[in-house]
Amino acid sequence: MTEILYLIAAVCFILALQKLSSAETSRAGNLCGIFGMAFACLAVYMSIDVSEIWFILTAVAIGGSIGIFIAKKVSMTALPQMVAGFHSLVGLAAVLIAFSACFAPALFNISGENGIFTSSLIEMGLGSAIGAITFTGSFVAFLKLQGTYKSNYIPLSVNTCIAASIVALLVYFICTESVPAFIILTVLSLIFGATLIVPIGGADMPVIVSMLNSYSGWAASGIGFTLQNDLLIITGALVGASGAILSYIMCKGMNRSLPDVIFTAGTPASAAKSSSEAKPFKQGAAEDAAFILKNASSVIIVPGYGMAISQAQHALKELGDILKKNGTTVRYAIHPVAGRMPGHMNVLLAEANVPYEDVFELDEINRDFATCDVAYVVGANDVTNPAAKNDPSSPIYGMPILEVEKARTVLFLKRSMGTGYAGIDNELFYEQNTMMLLGDAKKMTEAIIKAM
Repeated sequence: MTEILYLIAAVCFILALQKLSSAETSRAGNLCGIFGMAFACLAVYMSIDVSEIWFILTAVAIGGSIGIFIAKKVSMTALPQMVAGFHSLVGLAAVLIAFSACFAPALFNISGENGIFTSSLIEMGLGSAIGAITFTGSFVAFLKLQGTYKSNYIPLSVNTCIAASIVALLVYFICTESVPAFIILTVLSLIFGATLIVPIGGADMPVIVSMLNSYSGWAASGIGFTLQNDLLIITGALVGASGAILSYIMCKGMNRSLPDVIFTAGTPASAAKSSSEAKPFKQGAAEDAAFILKNASSVIIVPGYGMAISQAQHALKELGDILKKNGTTVRYAIHPVAGRMPGHMNVLLAEANVPYEDVFELDEINRDFATCDVAYVVGANDVTNPAAKNDPSSPIYGMPILEVEKARTVLFLKRSMGTGYAGIDNELFYEQNTMMLLGDAKKMTEAIIKAM
């Protein structure tokens, strides 16, 4: 019965991933995931001694209470940090299980007359190393996304030496079953997780979040072999593979490779520079924007992290509804790496009940900016920066952008004229057809609605 429940749970998880790939079916995908986890937990309860179930139920009650508290407290803008935090906990769980198996192999049925089985040593070593990297790497990503820690330069040679040491210790541990080697391996992996993520810039964080997601899956899958749990192996592989695919999609959206994202962060040349030279720009007020929007026949709204930080999604939905009543065509353009994690903007727009059919990806809508009357940009700084096409020395050069500069008028909502998350100036601010609307995006949009 346990194996049957595991099979049902695995099918539910696969269906969850399949349905989560579309906004229209994502709610059903979440339900599939919930049912899959319920079946998985039921299988565990059925496979253990009744006298031990209270330990597990107590742990579930504590963890579940913390989860409910976090779910109620965390705002939609802090979802990337929450995701990074969850990845970190998965990595920590893998490390703790690997340590338990190393110090008490008999309890895991992974030891014979000649010591721990070689296959189990490989699983433990890899599970602990990947888990430790995921734990500290995700924690650093959490701090960066929270805005409490900024990138710092770490020479690539340092990370290369640490990585080589980890591989050497892993081989030594597998060959000798040395507990000190296992401990040092884990400690170095904890350090490597931090030093790997510390130098990576803000513009690359969506890639890093999906990459760490993949790491957490492989760590869980490796530990699944140690625990001899088929469902954990399958689930970890699903998370690892989907995270890897998502990382590829994010890199493609930035026109970069994953090694380029990781390894060029360790060079001083990758540090972004912004121009200190003061340039003239056109600044407008809510009344000016209202007049322009009222006379527009087509408007494309481009949300970015500015929308998330100001919670402007509901005001944007209201503005879109007013424009539609005036006969204006309204669409939303989403860049693959807009925000701080993959799908960040889609989640916020869905929260505001923006119709799915009005939301378009970069490839679907980019050609329409040339025939658009107004591009209404809300804090989408780096993903609209023409420097990605015009400046070979720019850190974002070669990244596909939303070509909002081709619109007849660009209304750019931003708190100030400061740089974006990549730390570089946006050429779009100083174009003749751009009007800067400086201030809080939500308040500015509400003022525009009032003026209209």
